[in-house]
Amino acid sequence: MYGVGHKMRQRSVAGTAIGIGLVLGFGVQSVNAQDAIAQFYKDKTVTIVIGSTAAGGVDVYGRLIARHLGRHIPGNPKVMPQNMPGAGSIVAANHIYAAAAKDGTQIGTVLSGAIFDPLVTEGPRRYEPTRFQYIGNANSETGVCLVRADAPVKTFADTFKTEVIVGGTGPGSALTVSPVFLRNFFATRIKMISGYPGSREISLAIEKGELHGICGLNFTSARQQYRDLMTGSGPFRIILQEDVTAMPELAKLGVPLVMQFAKTDEDRQVLATYYGQGPINRPFILPPEVPVERVAALRKAFSSMLADPELKAEASRSALDVDGTPGEEVQAVVAKLYATPPHIITRLKQAMGITK
Repeated sequence: MYGVGHKMRQRSVAGTAIGIGLVLGFGVQSVNAQDAIAQFYKDKTVTIVIGSTAAGGVDVYGRLIARHLGRHIPGNPKVMPQNMPGAGSIVAANHIYAAAAKDGTQIGTVLSGAIFDPLVTEGPRRYEPTRFQYIGNANSETGVCLVRADAPVKTFADTFKTEVIVGGTGPGSALTVSPVFLRNFFATRIKMISGYPGSREISLAIEKGELHGICGLNFTSARQQYRDLMTGSGPFRIILQEDVTAMPELAKLGVPLVMQFAKTDEDRQVLATYYGQGPINRPFILPPEVPVERVAALRKAFSSMLADPELKAEASRSALDVDGTPGEEVQAVVAKLYATPPHIITRLKQAMGITK
């Protein structure tokens, strides 16, 4: 007669066998799924639809990603960039959402405003930002306010009492919206002159003394366009970090974070909503209908690409920061943005100067 111990050993051996079988089964399924993805993408061309004209920030990052992503997608498809400018990337976003192939062969990259602006404004859009499937964000940027060293303000706190004149571009641009937001939200004395074609033209106007400074400029662009910016003793100085968390190199220079000027918890929530756009600064999106297994494969490929030494080397040569965010995190950020309480949205719209 067999004892209890023998029966337990039998169950243990059987359980182990089942466990091994399950692991092997899952492993085979995983390999088969990977093979199916590789088989699908083999000999195909993946298009990255870029929601801007050539040479802008969206275009530069879109083409950088296009040169490296294919090596990391199973099947190693060709990846080709295609510019589709218009309406602040809304044309491209509409295309990806409604007209692009739904099989994972068309990826979009758009201005962050195309993702954020529907939260606070109505417009000619046919897409819902929360329904895009995000495969990643190529770089999270911190915006800055900077002024000439001889400007009438030396710190951001000075703008509460002293007028400072900054340059802006067109409606909807961060270089236009940011000064308006800072003026309305904090009751600063920031005066904006808009209508400049781009940040480089604003930079030239600052150098000529026509303007005191600029707000809402990406730190990467600021570092490229302004001399001796990080020495603390050059002709220009950064007076504000426009972000939720401080950049260590700017904190070392004593540049304050915008969050430090919040007075209430509600203030902090409004600021966190407006300045929490970093993970959607360079987003890469798919149509809602792309199969989940291909979304997962493209997210994995995107994350792998961001760690690729070849991509990092090219980005370094071009003075581009590549501080990416995985697709799952970008998806969560967008979902959180669109779950913002209505009273916070109301205050946000008021600060942004949106009346409808």
